Amino acid sequence: MIQIKKLSSADAGFHATLEKLLTFEDVHDAAVDLTVAGILTDIKKRGDEALLEYTLRFDHLDANSVAELELSPNRLQQALRDLPADQRNALEQAAARVRAYHEKQLAHSWSYTEPDGTLLGQKITPLSRVGLYVPGGKASYPSSVLMNAIPAKVAGVGELIMVTPTPGGERNNLVLAAAAICEVDRLFTIGGAQAVGALAYGTGTVPRVDKIVGPGNEYVAAAKRRVFGAVGIDMVAGPSEILVICDGKTNPDWIAMDLFSQAEHDELAQAILLSPDAAFIDAVAESIARQLETMPRKGVIRASLENRGALIKVRDLDEACAIANYVAPEHLELSVEQPEKWVDKINHAGAIFLGRYTSEALGDYCAGPNHVLPTSRTARFSSPLGVYDFQKRSSLIQVSEQGAARLGEIASILAHGEGLQAHAMSAEYRFMKGSDR
Repeated sequence: MIQIKKLSSADAGFHATLEKLLTFEDVHDAAVDLTVAGILTDIKKRGDEALLEYTLRFDHLDANSVAELELSPNRLQQALRDLPADQRNALEQAAARVRAYHEKQLAHSWSYTEPDGTLLGQKITPLSRVGLYVPGGKASYPSSVLMNAIPAKVAGVGELIMVTPTPGGERNNLVLAAAAICEVDRLFTIGGAQAVGALAYGTGTVPRVDKIVGPGNEYVAAAKRRVFGAVGIDMVAGPSEILVICDGKTNPDWIAMDLFSQAEHDELAQAILLSPDAAFIDAVAESIARQLETMPRKGVIRASLENRGALIKVRDLDEACAIANYVAPEHLELSVEQPEKWVDKINHAGAIFLGRYTSEALGDYCAGPNHVLPTSRTARFSSPLGVYDFQKRSSLIQVSEQGAARLGEIASILAHGEGLQAHAMSAEYRFMKGSDR
């Protein structure tokens, strides 16, 4: 029998218990960090030569040149043609929905002119080149390709370089087909910290990028941490999370499976239910015990639910929303009547799923919004990946002669107050008599 925690917000010490439950110790293995540091230094120093050696060592893929590790656009199109019709149709429909959603996020340049002729504004430009890391081999994450590549393409990124490992030469057709659908510009069959280093520093064949996005294992995550600053990164995500608020009127089997949908990712994933209905919580607990034995990943689900999961009895839905805001979950389901009434009470969540029919799984694949979301309570200050992550903003300032006098006097006073005489004089020269020579 699975032992998932049952808590009540009325219990003494509830908040301390909740805090302990939420705590995720992201302990970086010193050996991993040391290995990654060495790989990155070597890639930076020896480029293609080092990349070939690490690809042989870790992926058992022998190549005479890095060029041999690049797949042509024709190869990607072939992967798309080889897909079964149902898979291709599903990928294309998901891509269309993701693209339509992200097109709404596209920011545009703007400016305005003040009465004296001074122009102020903002210029929006896409990143020039972005690297996309996608797990490969036996793993199949075409949804990661869609969610990372499509917003980059919508933003107008000049060149999108995808890397995906193919251990032993094992290529995943779904991943390659997704790359074709997303019109990835170049794809290299490399992975691990060495691929992150290649994207961050360039190798001669693999071009240096401006930003690296996409998920990976502990070595990839450690490499992304280390190269941040030399390039941008999307985020270093923690374990998957779901929090469900339910009024007790949804089928308990649905809710149990929604909790499973995140618990099956990882033993450290977190799944929490909040409900004011004690009988419903018992029904969900029974459903969890009954359905768990049918799950192929039941070992992972069991560990996740027993170690970091909870079924919590709350006073009412108002209290549930307050607790949800404290948790700031990656995924939040409002499985209640009139969810639009309660969504205004939610301030912190990566993605909010409204209503009984809106399973979190739809957001992972095909609803449209991005599934790259803030975890580990960072939804308090972070947002989902989007088009805005692939665009830069530059300020525009064009000051008229009249504006130079008006603004220059303000700048001069403030600069002298800070003891920065050259700043002050730079402004004063534009409006002081006799300084226009």
